[in-house]
This record gives sequence, C-alpha cells and structure tokens, in this order.
Amino acid sequence: MQVQRSVLVDQPAHQLFDVIEAAEHYPRFLPWCAGAQILQRDDSIVSADLQVRWHGVSFAFRTRNPKRRPAFMAIHLEQGPFRRFYGEWQLTELAPDACKVVFQLDYEFEHGLMTQLAGPVFGKVTSTLVDAFVQRAQALAAAAPPAATPAAPPVSLPPTPA
Repeated sequence: MQVQRSVLVDQPAHQLFDVIEAAEHYPRFLPWCAGAQILQRDDSIVSADLQVRWHGVSFAFRTRNPKRRPAFMAIHLEQGPFRRFYGEWQLTELAPDACKVVFQLDYEFEHGLMTQLAGPVFGKVTSTLVDAFVQRAQALAAAAPPAATPAAPPVSLPPTPA
C-alpha cells in the first residue's frame, strides 16, 4: 500500500517537525496510538516503539528514523508485522510561519491474515496522519503564551522650564 499526502500549513516547519519527531506524545492526540516509547534520540536519529490499537485490532512495531531537523525524517521499520515499511516526512519552509509538508509511506503486512485484519485500520491511520499532526501543531501554537514583545524605550521629555 502506498500513501502520499502533500499539504500547505500555516505553521513554521520546525514546529511541525518537532510534533512529528516527538513520538512519546502520540498517545495524547492520535486515537489509534495506545502507547509510544522513545528508545534512542539524538540530533540525527530517533527510534521508538509504537503500539496501535483501533477497533479491536492491535499490533506493535519499532522504527528507527534518520532525521535532519526541520526538513526531513525517514521512517525505517526495525520490528513489526510488515514485509515492507518505509516512509518519509519532508518539510519545506515557505515563509517564517508557513511550510509545505509531504508525507509518503509504502508498506505491506507480512501475512495475509494481518492484511485482512489490520489493513483497513492502518489504512485509516495513515490517511489521517498528516491532518492529525497539523492539528496538534496548531493546538500547541494556540496554547503557547504569546511571544514577549520588547518594552518601548523610555521617552525623555525636555526639562520643564522653572
């Protein structure tokens, strides 16, 4: 199965990238994500275990994802019920507060039974993934305190004649 989505977003690329990369927060906003644990994270890679549970179907998988903040993250399967699983997030800054997001995923379940059971669930998951990340980034931006604006410099008035 191949999934590809492209969308223009009114969020800075680095903010959206940070939401995508932070798998430990997925259970807070992805209804299908029953659990997530970061196994390794540094400037060039993030590895995580994810648990999927949706409409009676559950399975787990591990990814190891090379990244270049804020523009790119690949998704490589390390363990899980897939024969084939590779994805990419590409974020292109268009303006300080806007970016283009391209998400691609190519996957195939290992066994026919898993395809029958989990295929429709995972198809729904992947088709709504980009929207879910964009909505999360927008919600976080709306909840953030406004950036502090520098105070105006004091105004010097000429001395009052006596």
